[in-house]
Amino acid sequence: MFQARAVVLLRPVEPGAEFLVDRSAVTAFGATDEGGAATVPDELLKHCRDALARDDARTVETEQGRYLVQTIAPPPRLIVVGAVHIAQKLIPMARLAGYRVLLLDPREAFATDHRFPDVEISHDWPQEAMPSLALDARTAVVTLSHDAKIDEPALKCAVESDAFYIGALGSRKNHARRLKRLATLGFDDEALARIHGPIGLPLGGRSPAEIAVAILAQMTRSRYAR
Repeated sequence: MFQARAVVLLRPVEPGAEFLVDRSAVTAFGATDEGGAATVPDELLKHCRDALARDDARTVETEQGRYLVQTIAPPPRLIVVGAVHIAQKLIPMARLAGYRVLLLDPREAFATDHRFPDVEISHDWPQEAMPSLALDARTAVVTLSHDAKIDEPALKCAVESDAFYIGALGSRKNHARRLKRLATLGFDDEALARIHGPIGLPLGGRSPAEIAVAILAQMTRSRYAR
Protein backbone atom coordinates (compact mmCIF):
# COMPACT_ATOMS: atom_id res chain seq x y z
CA MET A 1 0.00 0.00 0.00
CA PHE A 2 1.18 3.51 -0.74
CA GLN A 3 2.43 5.82 1.98
CA ALA A 4 4.41 8.48 0.10
CA ARG A 5 4.16 11.90 1.71
CA ALA A 6 4.52 15.49 0.62
CA VAL A 7 7.43 17.63 1.83
CA VAL A 8 8.51 21.22 1.39
CA LEU A 9 11.94 22.19 0.12
CA LEU A 10 13.02 25.41 1.84
CA ARG A 11 15.90 27.18 0.10
CA PRO A 12 17.44 30.55 0.86
CA VAL A 13 17.99 32.86 -2.10
CA GLU A 14 21.47 33.60 -0.71
CA PRO A 15 23.80 30.60 -0.13
CA GLY A 16 22.99 28.77 3.09
CA ALA A 17 21.43 25.70 4.64
CA GLU A 18 18.47 24.09 2.91
CA PHE A 19 15.72 22.10 4.59
CA LEU A 20 13.11 19.46 3.90
CA VAL A 21 10.01 20.04 6.02
CA ASP A 22 7.00 17.79 6.48
CA ARG A 23 4.17 18.02 9.00
CA SER A 24 6.14 16.49 11.83
CA ALA A 25 9.84 16.86 11.12
CA VAL A 26 12.55 19.11 9.71
CA THR A 27 15.68 17.80 8.01
CA ALA A 28 18.59 20.12 7.25
CA PHE A 29 21.15 19.58 4.54
CA GLY A 30 23.90 21.84 3.28
CA ALA A 31 25.76 24.01 5.78
CA THR A 32 25.22 27.33 7.46
CA ASP A 33 27.75 30.09 6.97
CA GLU A 34 29.11 29.30 10.40
CA GLY A 35 29.31 25.59 9.64
CA GLY A 36 27.12 24.73 12.60
CA ALA A 37 23.74 23.11 13.05
CA ALA A 38 20.91 24.75 11.18
CA THR A 39 17.39 25.34 12.49
CA VAL A 40 14.23 26.68 10.90
CA PRO A 41 12.63 29.68 12.65
CA ASP A 42 8.97 29.31 13.58
CA GLU A 43 7.94 31.98 11.06
CA LEU A 44 9.46 29.96 8.22
CA LEU A 45 7.96 26.72 9.52
CA LYS A 46 4.52 28.32 9.35
CA HIS A 47 5.11 29.30 5.70
CA CYS A 48 6.24 25.73 4.96
CA ARG A 49 3.18 24.14 6.52
CA ASP A 50 0.89 26.62 4.79
CA ALA A 51 2.49 25.59 1.49
CA LEU A 52 1.95 21.93 2.36
CA ALA A 53 -1.71 22.56 3.11
CA ARG A 54 -2.21 24.43 -0.17
CA ASP A 55 0.10 22.25 -2.26
CA ASP A 56 1.87 25.26 -3.76
CA ALA A 57 5.19 27.11 -4.11
CA ARG A 58 5.99 30.65 -3.03
CA THR A 59 8.74 33.13 -2.23
CA VAL A 60 8.69 34.57 1.29
CA GLU A 61 10.47 37.51 2.91
CA THR A 62 11.41 37.18 6.58
CA GLU A 63 13.81 38.75 9.02
CA GLN A 64 16.17 35.90 8.21
CA GLY A 65 16.13 36.73 4.50
CA ARG A 66 14.36 35.67 1.33
CA TYR A 67 13.40 32.02 0.84
CA LEU A 68 11.91 29.82 -1.84
CA VAL A 69 9.24 27.48 -0.44
CA GLN A 70 8.47 24.63 -2.84
CA THR A 71 6.12 21.70 -2.27
CA ILE A 72 7.39 18.36 -3.55
CA ALA A 73 4.54 15.90 -3.52
CA PRO A 74 3.44 12.54 -4.85
CA PRO A 75 0.14 12.37 -6.76
CA PRO A 76 -2.99 12.98 -4.69
CA ARG A 77 -4.58 9.81 -3.35
CA LEU A 78 -8.10 8.48 -3.53
CA ILE A 79 -9.20 5.67 -1.26
CA VAL A 80 -12.39 4.06 -2.53
CA VAL A 81 -14.25 1.89 -0.03
CA GLY A 82 -16.64 -0.53 -1.72
CA ALA A 83 -16.16 -2.41 -4.99
CA VAL A 84 -19.48 -1.37 -6.51
CA HIS A 85 -20.57 -0.23 -9.99
CA ILE A 86 -19.94 3.44 -9.19
CA ALA A 87 -16.38 2.54 -8.17
CA GLN A 88 -15.85 0.92 -11.58
CA LYS A 89 -16.61 4.28 -13.20
CA LEU A 90 -15.03 6.58 -10.61
CA ILE A 91 -11.63 4.89 -10.44
CA PRO A 92 -10.67 5.34 -14.14
CA MET A 93 -11.90 8.95 -14.04
CA ALA A 94 -9.88 9.69 -10.92
CA ARG A 95 -6.77 8.14 -12.44
CA LEU A 96 -7.17 10.33 -15.52
CA ALA A 97 -7.37 13.31 -13.15
CA GLY A 98 -4.01 12.32 -11.64
CA TYR A 99 -5.05 10.41 -8.53
CA ARG A 100 -3.40 7.27 -7.29
CA VAL A 101 -6.22 4.98 -6.24
CA LEU A 102 -6.55 2.25 -3.63
CA LEU A 103 -9.72 0.14 -3.50
CA LEU A 104 -10.68 -1.29 -0.11
CA ASP A 105 -13.27 -4.02 0.23
CA PRO A 106 -13.08 -7.15 2.38
CA ARG A 107 -15.61 -8.84 0.08
CA GLU A 108 -13.25 -10.72 -2.21
CA ALA A 109 -16.05 -11.74 -4.57
CA PHE A 110 -16.61 -8.07 -5.45
CA ALA A 111 -13.08 -6.63 -5.31
CA THR A 112 -11.48 -8.71 -8.04
CA ASP A 113 -8.82 -8.07 -10.65
CA HIS A 114 -11.36 -8.98 -13.31
CA ARG A 115 -13.78 -6.22 -12.24
CA PHE A 116 -11.01 -3.73 -11.41
CA PRO A 117 -8.05 -4.40 -13.73
CA ASP A 118 -4.75 -2.73 -12.86
CA VAL A 119 -6.18 -1.29 -9.62
CA GLU A 120 -4.45 -1.62 -6.26
CA ILE A 121 -6.86 -3.64 -4.10
CA SER A 122 -6.88 -4.43 -0.40
CA HIS A 123 -9.21 -7.04 1.09
CA ASP A 124 -8.51 -5.87 4.64
CA TRP A 125 -11.31 -4.29 6.63
CA PRO A 126 -11.01 -0.47 6.55
CA GLN A 127 -10.31 -0.23 10.29
CA GLU A 128 -7.35 -2.56 9.75
CA ALA A 129 -5.96 -1.00 6.57
CA MET A 130 -6.52 2.72 6.97
CA PRO A 131 -4.54 3.53 10.14
CA SER A 132 -1.34 2.55 8.32
CA LEU A 133 -2.10 4.68 5.24
CA ALA A 134 -1.18 8.01 6.87
CA LEU A 135 -4.19 9.86 5.47
CA ASP A 136 -3.08 13.43 4.82
CA ALA A 137 -4.27 16.66 3.22
CA ARG A 138 -3.66 15.16 -0.25
CA THR A 139 -6.00 12.23 0.38
CA ALA A 140 -9.66 11.82 -0.51
CA VAL A 141 -11.82 9.06 0.97
CA VAL A 142 -15.02 7.88 -0.71
CA THR A 143 -17.27 5.21 0.84
CA LEU A 144 -19.61 3.45 -1.58
CA SER A 145 -20.33 -0.02 -0.19
CA HIS A 146 -23.76 0.79 1.31
CA ASP A 147 -22.80 -1.52 4.17
CA ALA A 148 -22.42 0.24 7.51
CA LYS A 149 -20.00 -2.44 8.74
CA ILE A 150 -17.61 -1.43 5.95
CA ASP A 151 -18.34 2.26 5.36
CA GLU A 152 -18.56 3.58 8.89
CA PRO A 153 -15.20 2.33 10.20
CA ALA A 154 -13.67 3.94 7.10
CA LEU A 155 -15.48 7.21 7.78
CA LYS A 156 -14.29 7.15 11.39
CA CYS A 157 -10.67 6.84 10.25
CA ALA A 158 -11.16 9.55 7.63
CA VAL A 159 -12.73 12.07 10.03
CA GLU A 160 -9.86 11.52 12.45
CA SER A 161 -7.39 12.35 9.67
CA ASP A 162 -6.40 15.39 7.57
CA ALA A 163 -8.11 14.03 4.44
CA PHE A 164 -9.17 16.94 2.24
CA TYR A 165 -12.35 15.23 1.08
CA ILE A 166 -14.65 12.66 2.68
CA GLY A 167 -17.75 11.48 0.83
CA ALA A 168 -20.35 8.83 1.64
CA LEU A 169 -22.91 7.30 -0.70
CA GLY A 170 -26.49 7.15 0.56
CA SER A 171 -29.79 9.01 0.72
CA ARG A 172 -30.33 12.01 2.99
CA LYS A 173 -32.31 9.85 5.40
CA ASN A 174 -29.63 7.14 5.54
CA HIS A 175 -26.91 9.76 5.89
CA ALA A 176 -28.71 11.34 8.85
CA ARG A 177 -28.87 7.93 10.54
CA ARG A 178 -25.20 7.38 9.76
CA LEU A 179 -24.23 10.69 11.38
CA LYS A 180 -26.18 9.81 14.52
CA ARG A 181 -24.27 6.53 14.83
CA LEU A 182 -20.93 8.28 14.29
CA ALA A 183 -21.88 10.91 16.86
CA THR A 184 -22.08 8.17 19.50
CA LEU A 185 -18.35 7.63 18.89
CA GLY A 186 -17.64 11.14 20.15
CA PHE A 187 -17.56 13.19 16.94
CA ASP A 188 -19.06 16.67 17.19
CA ASP A 189 -21.11 18.48 14.52
CA GLU A 190 -18.06 20.24 13.09
CA ALA A 191 -16.21 16.97 12.55
CA LEU A 192 -19.23 15.23 11.04
CA ALA A 193 -19.86 18.17 8.70
CA ARG A 194 -16.68 17.16 6.87
CA ILE A 195 -18.53 14.16 5.44
CA HIS A 196 -20.23 14.99 2.15
CA GLY A 197 -23.49 13.12 2.06
CA PRO A 198 -25.34 12.50 -0.12
CA ILE A 199 -22.09 12.30 -2.02
CA GLY A 200 -21.23 14.42 -5.05
CA LEU A 201 -22.35 17.75 -6.48
CA PRO A 202 -26.10 17.87 -7.21
CA LEU A 203 -25.80 17.52 -10.98
CA GLY A 204 -28.96 15.44 -11.34
CA GLY A 205 -27.30 12.35 -12.81
CA ARG A 206 -28.44 8.88 -11.82
CA SER A 207 -26.28 6.38 -13.68
CA PRO A 208 -23.07 5.07 -12.07
CA ALA A 209 -20.98 7.10 -14.52
CA GLU A 210 -22.95 10.29 -13.87
CA ILE A 211 -22.67 9.82 -10.10
CA ALA A 212 -18.93 9.27 -10.52
CA VAL A 213 -18.66 12.57 -12.41
CA ALA A 214 -20.50 14.33 -9.58
CA ILE A 215 -18.16 12.80 -6.98
CA LEU A 216 -15.01 13.75 -8.86
CA ALA A 217 -16.34 17.27 -9.37
CA GLN A 218 -16.97 17.66 -5.65
CA MET A 219 -13.53 16.27 -4.85
CA THR A 220 -11.95 18.78 -7.22
CA ARG A 221 -13.85 21.70 -5.72
CA SER A 222 -12.87 20.63 -2.20
CA ARG A 223 -9.23 20.20 -3.11
CA TYR A 224 -8.79 23.68 -4.54
CA ALA A 225 -11.14 25.54 -2.20
CA ARG A 226 -8.91 25.05 0.85
